[in-house]
Amino acid sequence: MSTSSARPADALRAGDPGYQAPPSGAARRIGGIAGWVDDRTGAAKPVGYLMKKVFPDHWSFMLGEIAMYSMIICLVTGSFLTFWFVPSAGHTVYDGSYVPLRGVEMSQAYASTLHISFDIKGGLIIRQIHHWAALMFTVAIVVHMFRVFFTGAFRKPREINWVIGSVLALLAIVEGFAGYSLPDDLLSGTGIRAMAGFVQTAPVIGSYLVYGIFGGPFPGDMIIPRLYSAHVLLIPAILIGLFTAHIGLVALQKHTQFPGPGRTNDNVVGYPVMPVYAAKAGGFFFIVFGVIALISALVQINPIWGYGPYDPSPVTAGSQPDWYMGFADGALRLLPGWLEFHFWGFTLSLNIALGALVLLPLVYTVLGVYPFLERWVTKDEREHHLLQRPRNAPVRTGIGMAGITAYTVFMFAAGNDIMAIKLGMSINDITWFFRIALFVAPPVVFWVTKRICLSLQRRDRETVLHGRESGTIIRTPDGRYFERHEAQLPEEQWVLVQHEAVAPLELEPEVDEHGVARPAARSERVRAALSRFYFADAVNPVTPAELAAAHHHGHETEAIEGAQPSPELESSQATDRS
Repeated sequence: MSTSSARPADALRAGDPGYQAPPSGAARRIGGIAGWVDDRTGAAKPVGYLMKKVFPDHWSFMLGEIAMYSMIICLVTGSFLTFWFVPSAGHTVYDGSYVPLRGVEMSQAYASTLHISFDIKGGLIIRQIHHWAALMFTVAIVVHMFRVFFTGAFRKPREINWVIGSVLALLAIVEGFAGYSLPDDLLSGTGIRAMAGFVQTAPVIGSYLVYGIFGGPFPGDMIIPRLYSAHVLLIPAILIGLFTAHIGLVALQKHTQFPGPGRTNDNVVGYPVMPVYAAKAGGFFFIVFGVIALISALVQINPIWGYGPYDPSPVTAGSQPDWYMGFADGALRLLPGWLEFHFWGFTLSLNIALGALVLLPLVYTVLGVYPFLERWVTKDEREHHLLQRPRNAPVRTGIGMAGITAYTVFMFAAGNDIMAIKLGMSINDITWFFRIALFVAPPVVFWVTKRICLSLQRRDRETVLHGRESGTIIRTPDGRYFERHEAQLPEEQWVLVQHEAVAPLELEPEVDEHGVARPAARSERVRAALSRFYFADAVNPVTPAELAAAHHHGHETEAIEGAQPSPELESSQATDRS
């Protein structure tokens, strides 16, 4: 028997809400806990804001994430190592599992590191992961800073974040040096001995600084415990604080994004943190950890048992610092000896102090100041949330490449002795080659980079005005030949014309309308000169008027349009063929 599904009485309940199943017991418990926490902390609103925060999606943004994940891996593995590492320079006799060093006198720090490597299950792989993650951390910070610099992501309102990043990069180097100095093997001990010599070159106070750092004459018994405290407590606490501030500013401000259709300074096109970005970030963390673990399992690094314990009596040749300290070592080898001066019974060793004590803080000070210098030169006080293509800032890109070139020269100069041995060349000739290259290569690379960027800008203009070359040759009725150009899509053109036109600042008169000298005339002349340096050769984007003119004039356009068959002709030809 069938019954009708529609009854007259059903209309009386048409506006009733549908049945909703009550939440499960687990959901009620979670909601109750969340409500309890929110009542006491007020965390629901900021957490909800962060969960809805939109982040753009681009592969280069993962460089900063790699740095953060590598730091987390360093913290976790470093905590594991602290259970067995003994930060003491006290002497002991090794009687562990590594037979070649049994019965050898060494420091407790070195003996405990051998114990971790050979007697603790998983100790060696954790040491390897810790060291490789530290290198990955430093590399990721540097490459991330490259991305920020070349794309102009440091511009207002992100100058503070750029300064924080510069301090983070400097602290990463210091943290790395303190870390690989702790095992007290022959290589790390040689590095500490070099550091003592560097500090001694500080004018007037150098010897007092060494005495205070080492707790007496070198090597002393205090340097390893003090490096341990700095490596495990002080510097990590500062790094975590700066990273938290850095990420907090990223969340507070709009995230930068590359130019594209629909992307402006007033919006962010991407994915919210929950659930998309959180899932992708979590998966990427495990990818980073897996890659570092794989490298650590397959590639040996810092085999301290092959170096032996540190002995201050021999002079070891061929020892090289990690790559991030290589440029400072290279600077020491390139500085000439005549920079050492003697007066009033004192020795001023600028041939060492400039490379060892001045260069490192100077580099990162210049990095931190650069955004403010560029803003002063350009008089640009606006907020920028769209990134620049490096080709559209040719001078800045050239400056960055010149800096990378200078760093590369310093780094390779740190291996001049190894090159001389392996290549059978004079170390003096190699040193002079790098000295000349330090002054010649960066300007040449700057000029070449700038010209490449300007050429790419001109190519963008030609592409927008005339389209892409198709390779199809068209013959006109009067016998001339032209190549057909394919018009771009609007969204492709937009990327090529979205950047702003620039021009050098005009130099204002040195006196006002009353003939009185303007007090800021000298600084304005400097600013105008720097502005000409930045923008004198600027290739500005195509304007709408230029684009309209390019599409409506010229014999080439008329010939190409005349050679292209009309839709009616194509349809009739298709009918004939059918």
